Amino acid sequence: MRGALLAIAALLAAGPAGGQSSGQGSLGTWRNPQNSVHVKVHRCGDATCGTVVWANEKAKADARRGGTDPLVGVQLFQDFRPAGKDVWRGRVYVPDIGKTFSGTVTRIDDRTLVGKGCLLGGLGCRSQTWSRID
Repeated sequence: MRGALLAIAALLAAGPAGGQSSGQGSLGTWRNPQNSVHVKVHRCGDATCGTVVWANEKAKADARRGGTDPLVGVQLFQDFRPAGKDVWRGRVYVPDIGKTFSGTVTRIDDRTLVGKGCLLGGLGCRSQTWSRID
């Protein structure tokens, strides 16, 4: 689940900033709290996705142990769509365990997103705060 937080955080980037309904305000690059993974948030069809553009050696090794190699280039956040004011819902891939979970991203402000992922039916949930780096 540690990777889920990582991924979820990345998703975070999927939400719009400044009240923009298109999600354009959250497009860009975001980092997780440990600054071990950077995710580029981008449009993917009519949804928003997040792809790993940089990872430190520990994050790469954790992903490799989970069966994901290489980590850079992997789409962690998939099919995020509006689910309320400043909230988006989608799927988050957790590379260090090789599984995909449902997740939400909530925009706190233009530079901060909180991602939340749950194992099953809202149980075993974790959250993580992500910061914009560009």
